[in-house]
Amino acid sequence: MEKYTLWSSLLLTAAGTAAAQNKAENAKQADVQADKPHIVLIVADQHRGDAMNCMGNHAVVTPNMDALAHDGTLFMNGYSSTPSSTPARAGLLTGFSPWHHGMLGYGRVGSCYRYEMPAMLKELGYFTFGIGKMHWFPQKALHGFHGTLVDESGRVESDDFVSDYRLWFQMQAPGRDPDATGIGWNAHGGGLYRLPEELHPTAWTGQMACEMIRNYDKGSGEPLFLKVSFARPHSPYDPPQRLMEQYEGKDVPAPAVGEWCKDKEYASPRDVATAEKDAAFGNFGEEYAKESRRYYYANVTFVDEEIGKVVRTLKEKGMYDNALICYVSDHGDMLGDHHHWRKTYPYEGSAHVPYIVKWPAACGFEKGAKVEAPVELRDLLPTFLDMAGGKVPEDMDGRSLATLMKGGNNGWRKYIDLEHSTCYSPDNYWCALTDGKIKYVWRFHTGEEELFDLTKDPQELRNVAKEKKYAARLREMRGEMVKHLAERGEEFVKDGQLQVLKRTVLYSPLFPDENPVDTGI
Repeated sequence: MEKYTLWSSLLLTAAGTAAAQNKAENAKQADVQADKPHIVLIVADQHRGDAMNCMGNHAVVTPNMDALAHDGTLFMNGYSSTPSSTPARAGLLTGFSPWHHGMLGYGRVGSCYRYEMPAMLKELGYFTFGIGKMHWFPQKALHGFHGTLVDESGRVESDDFVSDYRLWFQMQAPGRDPDATGIGWNAHGGGLYRLPEELHPTAWTGQMACEMIRNYDKGSGEPLFLKVSFARPHSPYDPPQRLMEQYEGKDVPAPAVGEWCKDKEYASPRDVATAEKDAAFGNFGEEYAKESRRYYYANVTFVDEEIGKVVRTLKEKGMYDNALICYVSDHGDMLGDHHHWRKTYPYEGSAHVPYIVKWPAACGFEKGAKVEAPVELRDLLPTFLDMAGGKVPEDMDGRSLATLMKGGNNGWRKYIDLEHSTCYSPDNYWCALTDGKIKYVWRFHTGEEELFDLTKDPQELRNVAKEKKYAARLREMRGEMVKHLAERGEEFVKDGQLQVLKRTVLYSPLFPDENPVDTGI
């Protein structure tokens, strides 16, 4: 544990200094603050919704995620509305839908929004701290956090920037290469981590989170808001050998291949040796995809272990019972489904994410409940405000999940909206609506429609948009899409009809920055 001494000291100093500065200000509110729950938001990057044992995939070893779901609520239809890192994180930060926070695809998160999760919780008396991947710009932006320790996966977007993880790595292993495993950031082949396990960014993120919790001084009466954001299981799929051993030779689900994609150009078999290692599309064979999944699942298990450590530390500190703990991901990972890789697609592997909430004991909500209503990342901020005794702004798109737990299903949204601007291929520009049972997809550039009956066909193997028995349902969903897009003007909806777009709209007029940047993906 000696190697963490300096960083533990920094965490303790940060927590102690902020607490001292606010002690006098909050003294009068100490009794009120004591009733507020601690809030721990745990985010993984690129964790698809079915890659957990508790979601029915028994090939994945996730005992700690499963335990959290058993002690809380498992939302079966949790989605990421814009399934790539930065727009998903904008929705998480603001509680807004994509059109309202302004990011319709991958770009830079805005510098300042009307509503920001850490800032709003700070105003409610919370000590706010973020650890891990934020994926904001500037990269050390706070958005209301008292402080952050960031891991940006080697991403450098301003002169002389070095992430906190990489600074720490240089202290622990001077002269070593944190990227020694040699797998690219978007590659879908796996490999064993080539350095000591304790140097892995997953281990660092979990350790820093545990240190913050251990060092947290509750004497000031301030509740804690802690965001713990893992950079995995996003590629590189680079687990330690001991975890990969759990999956070697293990039978794992084969990728789903829909009837609708069998005639696509990318469906033709390709040689992995000659293809791009980060190809967005490609039929590299079932065994290649299954082997990638084994490495990916091992990364999931690594994150799961660190979540277990965070939970144990909360219990040791006496904070667990009065903690609201949420586990989600910014988006999923196709892992070869329909010969698609990575994210940005309307399909379940890309847009469906893990969604677990462990409630404070005082709520008295049923443990182990499974909720079918469609929920999204935007719903976490209003949930936090609600649980912290704050007011949820009327113009915030997200809604408090506590409403569902109190039996408010009738007033809940019927469908959740999904979308992504053009990425990887010209026709990958789409908007979708789903409730987890049916999914309608509208292709902006081509006018093509897809309809999937997720109740009968959860793997989206059949596009039933042209089947007669689904004609009425198709009209209904098309009408719902017209309602959803109507606020965007005649470029999107004219005379009650969906319009084919000639251009790609990456940022809506509501994006807060004057000069948005398309950074690619």
